[in-house]
Amino acid sequence: MKIKDNGEVLKRLANFLFEVGMLKKTPRTGYQFLGSGKENVAEHSYRTAIIGFILGIKEGLDWSKIVIMCLFHDMHEARTGDFNYVYRRYNKAKVDKALADAFKDTGLEDIVLPLINELEGVSSKEAEIAHDADQLDLILNLKEEHDLGNPYAEKWLKYALERLRTDIGRSLAEKILETDHTDWWFEGVDDNWWSRKNGKE
Repeated sequence: MKIKDNGEVLKRLANFLFEVGMLKKTPRTGYQFLGSGKENVAEHSYRTAIIGFILGIKEGLDWSKIVIMCLFHDMHEARTGDFNYVYRRYNKAKVDKALADAFKDTGLEDIVLPLINELEGVSSKEAEIAHDADQLDLILNLKEEHDLGNPYAEKWLKYALERLRTDIGRSLAEKILETDHTDWWFEGVDDNWWSRKNGKE
């Protein structure tokens, strides 16, 4: 599918991209309740998309669908803000309207909105993987906060793990919990490497 190449559509896409940029300025509000850590919605969506890409390939699924679901699953938050679990008990966002307005006249709506609906209904294997990718990004952040000494992260991890829907998601989560978040940094070097000024003789 090709987007019409005219001035009006490109102007609309320019506005849309500024709106996407708002996700870099929209904090994920749950960390205020956890007491440590911070993240914006764009950061969350980026790693969620990578997780979805990896799991989609491993499961032999349509990874392009999964990546689109992951990239745009919180797009509405540019307009609504992030409603964590406490906020949702007292507030209701017009998510469907926010998404429809965000994508209106961009030429992207016929591609993205059906996939977001598929994700919300968890009506396919791809949607299940995208759902788990969302949770696995949170699990990675919670494991890091746990490693750094936040005792409340363990309780949050319990509930995040219970929300996983796929075997591959649960298997990856198990490995995440076994792994110190700094292990990758020290991988493949011996202790002498650090005393030689970053490996230099």
